[in-house]
Amino acid sequence: MIDENLLLENGAVYEDYPAKEIIFQTGDTPHFYFQIAKGTVELNNYHEDGKEFTFNILRDGQSIGESLLFSDKKYPMNALAKTDCKVLKLSKSNFLRLVCENHDVMLGILKNLSDRLFYKYVMLFNNSASEPSTKIRSLIDYFKECAHEQDRYTYEVPLTRQQIANLTGLRVETVIRTIKKMEQEDILKLEGRQIIY
Repeated sequence: MIDENLLLENGAVYEDYPAKEIIFQTGDTPHFYFQIAKGTVELNNYHEDGKEFTFNILRDGQSIGESLLFSDKKYPMNALAKTDCKVLKLSKSNFLRLVCENHDVMLGILKNLSDRLFYKYVMLFNNSASEPSTKIRSLIDYFKECAHEQDRYTYEVPLTRQQIANLTGLRVETVIRTIKKMEQEDILKLEGRQIIY
């Protein structure tokens, strides 16, 4: 999202997070801009019954929770390293100065925020659908579009069945059955456990 060298020039440092380590959690105050240099981070929260809800899964080059640096709100979610991660970390004051002084950076952040709002609107609408295949297809379409893949059966979906369940609010058993049905309907292909879309 922001050039790594520009972040480093403005005071950012690399920080390593081993898999399963919390980067920030619900209720923390945002003090840093985080950008993934390498690895996968999950944004999630838990219902009272302990059921996990996944908001998003972020990868190399993506930022984590940056929208909250523009307000006085606390994090409404957790950021968890799903794999070993190397993350660039920049103080909030340096981040805001960088954004104000760099028109291109500001436009990039606004575009990213717009893309994330689009994702949330699409997912909110499609998660209200009663048909599980509609929810799953909408999610996979979004990830495929973000990967700039257009051709049929060229995209390897980087999500587990459990992650798909967490992102759509479905039970993992429902996801497994629905994916098998979608394969029979020639919507996607399965190669072992890998979903090809």
